[in-house]
Amino acid sequence: MKLFVLLLSLTAASLGFAAEKLPPGHPPVDAKAHQQLAAPAMLPQTGQVKDVINVAQYTYLEVTQGQQTRWLAGPAVDVKKGDTVHFDDGIEMKDFHSPSLDRTFPSVFFVNRIVVGK
Repeated sequence: MKLFVLLLSLTAASLGFAAEKLPPGHPPVDAKAHQQLAAPAMLPQTGQVKDVINVAQYTYLEVTQGQQTRWLAGPAVDVKKGDTVHFDDGIEMKDFHSPSLDRTFPSVFFVNRIVVGK
C-alpha cells in the first residue's frame, strides 16, 4: 500500500512538471517540426503506405514491406497512399479493438515516430 501511495505521488508530481510553462525566452516546442527533423536513417523500419486512416490524435497506416503488410498506429502525420515512411519498431498488439474506428485489427504496431521520406 505504501508503494502504491509513493507511485501515485510520483506520478502526480511528474504531471505537474509536464504542465509547467516554458521559461521566458525559450523557443516554442513544435512537435510537428520535431517529427520532420527526425532523421529517417535513425528509424529502423521503412514501408510504403497502402492505406491511411486518421482519427483525432492518431494515424493508422497499412504499410507494405517487401511481400509483408502490417498496420501501424502512431502520432498524427500528414501522409498519403504511396508515400514511403520510416518508423521505429513499436510494440505489437494482437486483436486490438479501436473504439474510435469500431474495428478490430488482428495485429497493429504502436510506434512512437513516423517520418514521411524517400
